[in-house]
Amino acid sequence: MTLNELITRTEQPEQLFTEAQTRGFVTALAASPYLISPQEWIPFLWGGAEIAPFSQASDLESYCEAVVQLWNQSHEALLTGSWHWPEGYETDHEQIVNQNVRDLCEGLLQGWQLTHDDWENLMPEDSENGALLGGVLLAVSMLYDPDTSLATLQDAGAEGLEQFEEIYTALPAMLAGLAQRGQALAEEEK
Repeated sequence: MTLNELITRTEQPEQLFTEAQTRGFVTALAASPYLISPQEWIPFLWGGAEIAPFSQASDLESYCEAVVQLWNQSHEALLTGSWHWPEGYETDHEQIVNQNVRDLCEGLLQGWQLTHDDWENLMPEDSENGALLGGVLLAVSMLYDPDTSLATLQDAGAEGLEQFEEIYTALPAMLAGLAQRGQALAEEEK
């Protein structure tokens, strides 16, 4: 059963992140410089409630397995530089990016919140590494809310739509580069 099928199979799927939000959240945790146990972060996928929104234990188990498998795949892809947008996550001429991209970016930003302190310790704001982190977060934020970002770019006199295409195209390499740099810095700390 796919992750999306497991999400929609619950009695109240609105309590869970969508598949795209889940992908983003898991990608943020897979990029983290320090390993965080899935037991600590999986409950965030249903709002942090103590009780998961699954009526059957087997569905919860399958869901957790699918999420951990997604983490494993994302972690490997980020560290090897092969992470890419999933199929169906694309730019859109009318909406700039489609809802899948927006939702994935929302999940990424929520995942960053959970790992914020780790990143801040490794990549302080006023450092070169902090600038790398800030650039990635800015790109993700722009894709999450392209309407506001487009208005801001146009106010600054920039050609916005082309910039979004460039940001969308560059984000996989940016995420992979950030994950690899974070991993290297964490290794140096040991």
